Amino acid sequence: MKYRKRPVVIEAFQYDGDMINSSGKPYVPEWAISAVNNNTMYYDGSELFIHTLEGDHHVTELFIHTLEGDHHVTVGDYVIQGINGELYPCKPDIFEKTYEAV
Repeated sequence: MKYRKRPVVIEAFQYDGDMINSSGKPYVPEWAISAVNNNTMYYDGSELFIHTLEGDHHVTELFIHTLEGDHHVTVGDYVIQGINGELYPCKPDIFEKTYEAV
């Protein structure tokens, strides 16, 4: 048998190495801040140095607790909140093939 994925609307944001702007305000969805506050998403304390067109940055390593174990969120990955409130990372190429803006 063949199956087609049901169309669902999800929420997501693209992780750029931080979730707080220079004035200290979050610029990600409230559910992401809640996930950090309740340790569903957490930083491990180590930092990476990355070079981008906008300049050089120190990025803290982000992880998500999932039912399948802890998953690393790489800069550029999307963090998705699924239909049951679950969180998981998704690589940009897969995200762009699977989802479209609504």
